[in-house]
Amino acid sequence: MRRENQSHVSEFLLLGLPIQPEQQGMFFALFLGMYLTTVLGNLLIILLIRLDPRLHTPMYFFLSHLALTDVSFSSVTVPKMLMNMQTQDQSISYAGCITQMYFFILFACIDNVLLSVMAYDRYVAICHPLHYTIIMREELSLCLLAGSWILSCAYALTHTLLLAQLSFCAENIIPHFFCDLAALIKLSCSDTSLNELVIFTAGAVVLLIPLIGILVSYGHIGLCILRVPSMKGIYKALSTCGSHLSVVSLFYGTIMALYFSSSSDQCHDRDIIASVMYTVVTPMLNPFIYSLRNRDMTLALGNLFRTNNLFAK
Repeated sequence: MRRENQSHVSEFLLLGLPIQPEQQGMFFALFLGMYLTTVLGNLLIILLIRLDPRLHTPMYFFLSHLALTDVSFSSVTVPKMLMNMQTQDQSISYAGCITQMYFFILFACIDNVLLSVMAYDRYVAICHPLHYTIIMREELSLCLLAGSWILSCAYALTHTLLLAQLSFCAENIIPHFFCDLAALIKLSCSDTSLNELVIFTAGAVVLLIPLIGILVSYGHIGLCILRVPSMKGIYKALSTCGSHLSVVSLFYGTIMALYFSSSSDQCHDRDIIASVMYTVVTPMLNPFIYSLRNRDMTLALGNLFRTNNLFAK
């Protein structure tokens, strides 16, 4: 093996969040509470979908996997961040850093693709209601889910394998709270032109194609509503798509607002804030959005509490 393909760095140092030492305790409690809320809220959604037969539909099948992805996505970065804040040990091994980066990319990509798949499901439900069960049959749902995983695994593995070819000679300080791909590439002392090209091309494809799919799906939904303008049709569309559209707006709106409205001299803090938003805040809010704005989920939650009260008596 050539020397330039060998890493001379055995571990990296994560600088963490840009907060003062005296604020560590407050932020530790805040993020711990947010992480526990994320885990419990999303697991509750999975439990409700599993227990309530009325929720055994393609829409809630994808929702349960989105909830599982949100838990996994937060678990990749937040526990390590909390441990670093508590112990003041900012080190992470080379292998651990590469592994964290892989799973971060993997679950971020699955989250993105699943939102597009769910938008297509809502399009079929509203624009082709009589053929919904035929189009969104179990085989297609499983294929769409498997395709999301295969695409995401291939995308994450591509970045991981390319990064593993780089050398890290001396600099090992990552100005972030997790092993971010862009930050790792900046630390490398090798030629990173191929890595940057793949980030630009493959990243644009993975981000833009699902977003275009979502926009096209909701564009068709809007046209279907306009063809038959009625309060009943509008209410059905809002009740069917409201929760998903809110999550999509939160997911993409946060990224766009934080990445395109900030000035260039705030790039570092902007990236960290954006990462906190879509690794901590968004996964925490998703269960509340689906529970409070979805009538079926609200009914399932009420039935679960009533059943527990009966057993308690």
